[in-house]
Amino acid sequence: MEIPAINLKAIVFVHWLLTIWGFMYPWLPVSYAWSNVTVLAIGVWAVAQRDSIDAVLLFLIGMSITILTDIIHFGIYYNSGPSLFRFCAGMAILSLILKPASCFFVYQMYRERGGEYVNFDLETSSVDSRYTMDSVDSVPHIRHY
Repeated sequence: MEIPAINLKAIVFVHWLLTIWGFMYPWLPVSYAWSNVTVLAIGVWAVAQRDSIDAVLLFLIGMSITILTDIIHFGIYYNSGPSLFRFCAGMAILSLILKPASCFFVYQMYRERGGEYVNFDLETSSVDSRYTMDSVDSVPHIRHY
């Protein structure tokens, strides 16, 4: 079963619309709007530069981070209020619910653009790749005490 291709423009548009609708009633702090609009701006960059692996990876990372920050915002600032509040809260929560699926589809686009699995290899990132643990004894500038 093949995963359906979702247009990056559609993902950015849906999250932009839900963010705007979620922010129509002033129940969330400005940090909610700034974080989501910043990530959406990176999404626009990913749409504009179709071959950029960096743009789509940054969009994916930003969407992933805003999942956590949205949960924190909702947990702190949610309270019951008028019907406009309920609509705005519903749209913001819907955006949060859709973000993991959007991250999945953005990751698929990242792979289609030639991106590889993200590998944070901490052992080789700080050590010169010419040296292994077995060859440390043969390195002249390292003193063994």
